[in-house]
Amino acid sequence: MAGLTASTPQPTALTVHQQSRVLEIGFADGSQFRIPFELMRVYSPSAEVKGHGPGQEVLQTGKRDVTVVALEPIGNYAVQPTFSDGHNTGIYSWDYLHFLGSQQPQLWKQYEERLAAAGRDRDAPMSASAGPACGSH
Repeated sequence: MAGLTASTPQPTALTVHQQSRVLEIGFADGSQFRIPFELMRVYSPSAEVKGHGPGQEVLQTGKRDVTVVALEPIGNYAVQPTFSDGHNTGIYSWDYLHFLGSQQPQLWKQYEERLAAAGRDRDAPMSASAGPACGSH
């Protein structure tokens, strides 16, 4: 994960909205995003979701109603959410949150395409054999 650079977007506000299940984040450049918890969970930067290399990604399903039950700061560069499904290994840098917020339409489209290609439904429960075990649970 890249560290802070001069071009790293700096957050000015961060609010967890439980009822609407979105993370609202504002940045010093004036951009502001409402990132659904489901999108954050589906695109978690953790090895559990991304895998340990190209082609090892684990398609996430059944995350529509996931909530953020805790949000811990990681230094001055990131936050680490704990989701209601127990997932807590993703560290979301300011860069990554800016990316998720600014690319939402494309990311949702890619997610829907991956679901279709796998013949999976967005609301289907995760299968026990959804991906490689990596010890990051």
